[in-house]
Amino acid sequence: MRRAAVVVLLLLLAACAHDKGRPAGNAGGKTVGDSVASFDPKQIGKTDVDRVADIHRREIFASVRVLAEKLYRRNPREWKKGGHASIEAALDRLLDPRTGWRLPESAGRRDTDAILLALREDFEGDRVAVFIAGMGAMLNAAFEEKTEFFMLDELDPQKLYNSARNLEIAAWKLANARDAGGAPLLLSNETAQAAQPANLSFEREFGKMIGNLDLLSALIADKDHRTIARMAQSLATAVFLPVAGLR
Repeated sequence: MRRAAVVVLLLLLAACAHDKGRPAGNAGGKTVGDSVASFDPKQIGKTDVDRVADIHRREIFASVRVLAEKLYRRNPREWKKGGHASIEAALDRLLDPRTGWRLPESAGRRDTDAILLALREDFEGDRVAVFIAGMGAMLNAAFEEKTEFFMLDELDPQKLYNSARNLEIAAWKLANARDAGGAPLLLSNETAQAAQPANLSFEREFGKMIGNLDLLSALIADKDHRTIARMAQSLATAVFLPVAGLR
């Protein structure tokens, strides 16, 4: 309650500043009031770090969408499992914020457990949907399930760091998961062929997200004078690090 009251007070102060910058009787004129009118009152409740966190979160979840679309385009059988009319319909359902990254085909599994489920050989559901939903839920937990940040909000740099390492593991598992016959469970990166260069667009998208998380983690840790517990693991044997349950 106290935190909410402070935010409301800041917004009221911003609204007052907005009104004072508007010349009387000149609502439609090209004056200094126009530059004030373009100011979002919410910005007064944000620090520079909050604005940076907003940008990093936005970029990371934009990459989640890109990866979902790329996976569906390379693996059209997956979106067809759900009876969708198109890739776009499958994406709209998967990325609908109202679902909270919870999908019936995930069998109650979330976060990294859902990622592991999607890459099990015996899983018969939409592998792309469950893989992306697991990744999205993990990232959402790292950002404390918030879509925007203000000066009274707190991010845990360890959660951000752990999420970056988990993305490294998820990318490796995605590229290496095979069925009994040696065929990839999900097609992603393509190795170079005689007449075709390598397609590493999936790897680059994962790299962007990992870089954003590592940078934001270091920034938050430095601001709060915190130390991040760093882990060194071999990707082939690595286990996912805790995020949602981390305190």
